[in-house]
Amino acid sequence: MISLTALLSGVGMLVVGTGLMFAAIGAQAAIAAFSSLTTGLVMSAYFAGVIYGTFACPIVIRKVGHIRAFAAMASVASTLPLLHALWLNPWFWGGLRFVTGLCLVGLYLVVESWLNVVAPSAQRGKVFAVYMVVNTVALALGQWLILVGDRSGFVPFVMVSVLFSFALLPITLTPVDQPVVTEAPHFSLIELFSISPIGVIGAIVSGMLSGPLLGLGHVFGQGVGFSEAGIATFMAATILGGAVFQWPVGHYSDTHDRRWVLFWVSVSCACVAGVGYWLARDYEGYLILLGVVFGGLAFTVYGISVAHVNDLVDRSKVLEVTGGLLLLNGVGATIGPTLAGGLMDFNGPESLMLYFAAVLGALGLVALYYIRQRPLNRGEPGQKSDYVVMGSGSQAVLQMDPRAPESEFQQPGPGSSRH
Repeated sequence: MISLTALLSGVGMLVVGTGLMFAAIGAQAAIAAFSSLTTGLVMSAYFAGVIYGTFACPIVIRKVGHIRAFAAMASVASTLPLLHALWLNPWFWGGLRFVTGLCLVGLYLVVESWLNVVAPSAQRGKVFAVYMVVNTVALALGQWLILVGDRSGFVPFVMVSVLFSFALLPITLTPVDQPVVTEAPHFSLIELFSISPIGVIGAIVSGMLSGPLLGLGHVFGQGVGFSEAGIATFMAATILGGAVFQWPVGHYSDTHDRRWVLFWVSVSCACVAGVGYWLARDYEGYLILLGVVFGGLAFTVYGISVAHVNDLVDRSKVLEVTGGLLLLNGVGATIGPTLAGGLMDFNGPESLMLYFAAVLGALGLVALYYIRQRPLNRGEPGQKSDYVVMGSGSQAVLQMDPRAPESEFQQPGPGSSRH
């Protein structure tokens, strides 16, 4: 239990630092008068690094081992925030963000693999749920930390570096058995799309929502005239709203056709974003409340999409399919900030909400089209998998998904004792 708590506390500090890093870059990019498109490209570089790291990091870990790989990536990750503060240049920042994404997904891969070793097999679902709660709360907390000190100077980057460094203490001082290296997923996009077009498109759209929200939320807030506290509160409220709403919406989808649930979630969230577009410049308080509802609906898109696909596949393929959807979510997060940033440059910063409304509206139309084209042959109540709160991470955390078969659970490595 001590090992589990230490690993979760370390993950929490990593996520707090990640959230603060997004906030600091968004705030300083706006102050430096970067165009929204330029800022979007910088943010997209981070998610591109995450995608590349998903395939590259297991190779590194396999060659040098978990401990050495973790130490190397942690050292680089804690240094990179300080380099951001040395030179305010978008191309330089883009390169740093790419390497940051690569290093952080490697750290998550190692830590989540260790979590699989420490977590008792019978309680992996509970550990998975706690892990997701820790991630969400820590990400929201990182938004508020931008209010500490001078957000336009060196302080936020120093705080990120300190958080990354402190995150290593509970992790490196915890005796944990060597886990098995998690392989990058092997899946066919064509096969995945043929199983559930709605699920595939929903996973991509979910990334196209979360990427711009995290990457451009502070640019949006500053552009429409929010106070510093208002920007931080709007971002944190949106993220926490997503955590709270996932439970009722997800469990409702367990007893109803998930395709229709996804359709109504998309349409409702698009309407909320449309209202936010008109409220943006003059009603800061109302927009913060609207952000709770928007986040509460938008953050369910990924979980519903994953659950719907898992309704349609054999249980033995849950990890492969869910890993593929996680990568597609990363592709959407890479594309989204650039598209949203271009629209914000063309039509003003409040157009971030217009972008969200357009993307969600398109998802609703796609869902409606496939609902009419394809009768649902599986996934009726009684045959469905359970909805599980989902978030970003590495492929390793999927081993704790309670929908995965017991035989797929990540086992300790050779020579280690079983917990």
